[in-house]
Amino acid sequence: MRFDVITLFPELFTAVSDSGVTGRAHRQGIWSVNTWNPRNYTTDVHHTVDDRPYGGGPGMVMLSQPLEHALMAARSHQQAQGVSPLPVILMSPVGRRFDQEVAQSLAATPGAILLCGRYEGIDQRFIDQYVDDELSLGDFVLSGGEIAAMAIMDAVVRLLPDVLHTADSAIQDSFQPSLSGLLDSPHYTRPELFNGIPVPSVLASGHHKNIARFRREASLALTAARRPDLIEAARQKGWLTNEDEAFLRTLPSGM
Repeated sequence: MRFDVITLFPELFTAVSDSGVTGRAHRQGIWSVNTWNPRNYTTDVHHTVDDRPYGGGPGMVMLSQPLEHALMAARSHQQAQGVSPLPVILMSPVGRRFDQEVAQSLAATPGAILLCGRYEGIDQRFIDQYVDDELSLGDFVLSGGEIAAMAIMDAVVRLLPDVLHTADSAIQDSFQPSLSGLLDSPHYTRPELFNGIPVPSVLASGHHKNIARFRREASLALTAARRPDLIEAARQKGWLTNEDEAFLRTLPSGM
């Protein structure tokens, strides 16, 4: 998988290319990242990448031309390496919500060009002409698209084959279809007694069926308490069993 990132701050992306799970996968060649700084594609001595908005108002707007030249450079590099044109995805608070389903769909593709805006935004004419999709992490505004892009890259890369030591780690994540789209259950490790609090006895019983049911009910209870919308979504998709529904009816919320 390949990511090309158009950004004014390429140095930030060493966080995902050099560290942790994504860093190890990067060194193994499972995925790659190339950064393209619009400042390198300006024509004036000040390397200007923004200007005042037409119609007035606060802040500045990113210029189309440096972005266009950076994008063309990224696509030329892709072509030289035999990579088919990748979709351009803009990090934007007006984009569709990024979630695990979107991460899974991206993980099944060759990659993407991630566009990181700054200031008040990007000239809409560039967006209309070149952007294929817009993604948002949620209903809040960041100083730029870099943090959102790194979050998306991390979420996608960890789903790639051979990235995680144990393939089941991704399968059992919160929001995965294998968990009916619910939140993952709480986890415990040694010591068996911590500050006087024991590990739930069923987890040390060795009874795999009971352990599986305990984790399922813990997942259902946590989701009902914190994200009841996910319970309803699972119902609509037919992912909850009769046993699940019977357990939910025992909860104080009545779910």
